[in-house]
Amino acid sequence: MTDIENDRLTTPTPDQALDIHALTSFLDSAVGGLSGPLWARLLSGGRSNPTYIVGDDLREWVLRRPPHGLVLASAHDMGREVRVLRALHGTAVPVPAVIAHDLAGAVLGVPFYVMERVEGEAISDVADAARLEPEQRRRLGEAMVDVLAALHTVDVDQVGLGDWGRPTGFLERQLGVWRRQWEAVRTRDRPEIADLLDRLSRSVPPTRRTGVVHGDFKLDNVLVDCADQTSIRGVLDWEMSTRGDVLTDLGILISFWDEPDSVVNPVTGGLTALPGFPSRAELVERYAALTGADVERLDWYAVLADLKIAVILEQIHARHEQGHTAGSGFADVGAMVDPLLRRAIARADAARIGR
Repeated sequence: MTDIENDRLTTPTPDQALDIHALTSFLDSAVGGLSGPLWARLLSGGRSNPTYIVGDDLREWVLRRPPHGLVLASAHDMGREVRVLRALHGTAVPVPAVIAHDLAGAVLGVPFYVMERVEGEAISDVADAARLEPEQRRRLGEAMVDVLAALHTVDVDQVGLGDWGRPTGFLERQLGVWRRQWEAVRTRDRPEIADLLDRLSRSVPPTRRTGVVHGDFKLDNVLVDCADQTSIRGVLDWEMSTRGDVLTDLGILISFWDEPDSVVNPVTGGLTALPGFPSRAELVERYAALTGADVERLDWYAVLADLKIAVILEQIHARHEQGHTAGSGFADVGAMVDPLLRRAIARADAARIGR
């Protein structure tokens, strides 16, 4: 999900449009009465779950639904997002409040939920980051780690997530999941996928800590305060969340965390390579200090993160090829897969993973 304050809103095409009549009746009941006609705009830029701004004459909300076309089992689970958002609301992890949901798909024909619209903006590209001063970039990077540490130290029993997910054997199942996902969506043969998965399978680290895992924790999945862009107002995009080995989130963060003079993640394109942003090593050191986590095997998690992102991009590319994506920004997704795989192989070689 991208910036819901500054990103472009587009009028949905017929296949992307929401049934406003059905949604009006649903929301009117859920919010205690609408103030005027309901409208909806597709939020462009998202590459996964279509996200809409919906509103009446006085208020605005955000609606999330699964993508059009091919949807793999366990992916894009609206119930997963609703449960974790409700559990975390009121904790030290800033998340929007869920207003209403229809997980049976009775209203729109697909599961969806409606949440509050958080007033904030995303730092989603290099131009956004360039508007910050170096000291602001440093503090924003530190705030990212602070929020991640807060998430990973949430008491799952206290927030009602003690029975959520299956943390035992989490990493082994992850490897199986991403192998199956790749086989289901691949548009080209890439033997390096199987090689990387085999190498990771031969060297699975022991899980030291389990907790709530976001699954896609990166800078453009948070909203920052418009007045203080070092303060995080909301963490978004919980579609891949679960309970498992929390270091998978740290691996994702450093996969998306670009540094000067190094191979950047093609998704972020150098977003955090500007002066002032902490280095990956500084992020990891701060996280370890806050959580007490053992980060010695973090290279394994970083390779898994690169591979996972490559598979997700291939899935989006496949949906785009089938004409099922909503919004813009999809034409270049297929070309992002190979650079990520090359970086994953280089990381695995340098760390002698699976050798």
